[in-house]
Amino acid sequence: MAQNTVNVTDSTFESTVMKSTVPVLVDFWAPWCGPCVAIGPTLEQMAEEFKGRITVAKMNVDENANTPSQFGVRSIPYIVLVKDGKVVDSVVGVVPKAKLMDMINKAL
Repeated sequence: MAQNTVNVTDSTFESTVMKSTVPVLVDFWAPWCGPCVAIGPTLEQMAEEFKGRITVAKMNVDENANTPSQFGVRSIPYIVLVKDGKVVDSVVGVVPKAKLMDMINKAL
């Protein structure tokens, strides 16, 4: 885990994501998920490029059951963009970096 992303859990999700003053890109993932691991470096880049303007958070679905079920996570990676406590966009699977950039730019 690089220093640019934040690990969130069921207990920290509300304070870290829902109450954030900047948009938060949340990656619901698991270590055994090949596509999740594949998109990891892209998310790290996004965290670096948008440092201070967004937060990139990662939630391991194997270690946290409540939050993924509240968000209806059925497939991973499931990436959600939360702004002002509301989901403003989401994607499932490995998507091009340009798609993630579009999501973020719309929220900024």
